[in-house]
Amino acid sequence: MSERIGLPQMSRRRWLAVAAASLAAPAPAASGKPRVSVARCPSYEAAVTATLERMFEQLGGVDKLVAGKHVAIKIHMSNPLRDRMGYIPAWNTRWTHPEVIAAAVKLFSDAGAGRIRILESSSEDAHPLEENFLIGGCDPQKILSAGRNVEMENTSGLGYGNKYRRLEVPGGGLIYPGFDVNHSYAECDVFVSLAKLLEHPIAGLCLSLANLIGITPITIYGDAAGFEEPSEQPYGPRNRILFEGRRQPPLTAPQEKDSNSPRDPGYRVPRIIADLAAARPIHLAILDGIETQTASDTSTLPTDSKRQIRHIKPGVLVAGFNPVATDAIAASIMGFNPLAKRGEPPFENCDSQLELAEQAGLGPHNPSQIEVLGEPPEKVRFAFRQAG
Repeated sequence: MSERIGLPQMSRRRWLAVAAASLAAPAPAASGKPRVSVARCPSYEAAVTATLERMFEQLGGVDKLVAGKHVAIKIHMSNPLRDRMGYIPAWNTRWTHPEVIAAAVKLFSDAGAGRIRILESSSEDAHPLEENFLIGGCDPQKILSAGRNVEMENTSGLGYGNKYRRLEVPGGGLIYPGFDVNHSYAECDVFVSLAKLLEHPIAGLCLSLANLIGITPITIYGDAAGFEEPSEQPYGPRNRILFEGRRQPPLTAPQEKDSNSPRDPGYRVPRIIADLAAARPIHLAILDGIETQTASDTSTLPTDSKRQIRHIKPGVLVAGFNPVATDAIAASIMGFNPLAKRGEPPFENCDSQLELAEQAGLGPHNPSQIEVLGEPPEKVRFAFRQAG
């Protein structure tokens, strides 16, 4: 069973405007352009908190956004949990680093957040998220003690909830009209995508927008999901249902709008990302680019790939209240043209998720329509394709 939320009778743009206004988000720049803050941060040391605090101040502060609110933070912690690049911890390559998570938690708590919940799904298990942190080699207590009323939840299934919640896509969506998700993604007042500066072998980029693929529960959208109802346990990737469209989700969840639409992952995945970002609006995007990796957001590449995954240190953090604008500036820092079309890097084999998100009314992806604060992107640029 799932409980529906959303206002499908409203237009997409109107719904987003009402949602943003209800959260009393910080006002945009006088120019009307969304602000994105860029900062150098060479290592995961004490400077992370101070740097992030300065970035929030440049954006206009987060007090008005989070004070007295329930804040949900979706991190990026892709499976397999035990895979490493040699002896390098996954936190330094493909996962959001604990120091950045703890810094965000502290600053939200200091700004008066009522409750903070750290969220991520696992395609391997239904363990408490704290246990998966331990498997990854990190004591979660540092994050849990960084602020008041801090919790964690593995959202690969029901988790601590007793029913799934439905997030409907305003305007009806491009691929799916809605998604059934763990209760935590519906119960929050403020939703933060705390992702990594990463590429994606199918969608080109894996930044704050693509991080939302991980809010879809494995019990419903994983390869081993049931046909009539969600499976009891999460297992497997999201290939058959989301990426390839070889089958529909369980009958209890919203079905595809058009089962005859292209099955090409390069067509489907960017549109699903846009649908997810419309259904679960991001109020603050933070991207960890202090250390990361090239080529993929996971530990492996497709067998036909000619690239290699390499550990790199761009030494940068990026943040903004508009996720499309934030991802566009991050793409520029990574050495890509945010306005690239299909066939151009990083979208050689897919449609542009940035363009689709803008068409959905979620924000601009043209740098000329974005106000950058802090470091100019060209001064911190780190060309991912040249690095590996």
